Amino acid sequence: MSLSLYDVSIPVFLRAFQNLSEILKKGEAFADENAVPHSELLEARLFPDMAPLTGQIQRASDTAKFVAVRLGGIDNVPMEDNETTFADLHARIDRTVALLRSLPSDAMDGKEEIEVVLKSRDSSRTFTGRDYLLGFAIPNFYFHVTTAYALLRHKGVPIGKMDYLGRTS
Repeated sequence: MSLSLYDVSIPVFLRAFQNLSEILKKGEAFADENAVPHSELLEARLFPDMAPLTGQIQRASDTAKFVAVRLGGIDNVPMEDNETTFADLHARIDRTVALLRSLPSDAMDGKEEIEVVLKSRDSSRTFTGRDYLLGFAIPNFYFHVTTAYALLRHKGVPIGKMDYLGRTS
């Protein structure tokens, strides 16, 4: 049995979003129980030029969403990046999860060698579908999920590795 692009991405993203949602719930509960303004967590940054917690969730969402768009061929669903509350972030995760769940498991079949071009303001990068997923999208996704975890942990939220990895059944 071989692994498909779908197998190594969409279920992985779904599990990570489930865990991330639980981590955010713990962050909100911590803030409420300790009279910490929600904004202190939501606007937390590792360094002034880095995106805050809200931005980390938005980037993780965008990265997963664009895998479904670029490799799965579904239409892009614009998301505004205007989340400012924990409820907003949960809604963003829910919209992303719904989009990922709508992708048929065979939608990425045969896309290993397609050309994927990422354009930014001042450059572009070209990948094969496989290299885009394995060398850019998945590492980028986990960068933002890990940074979100680290921001909350740094602020004192009592979360640990098993919260990040999730409980296995």
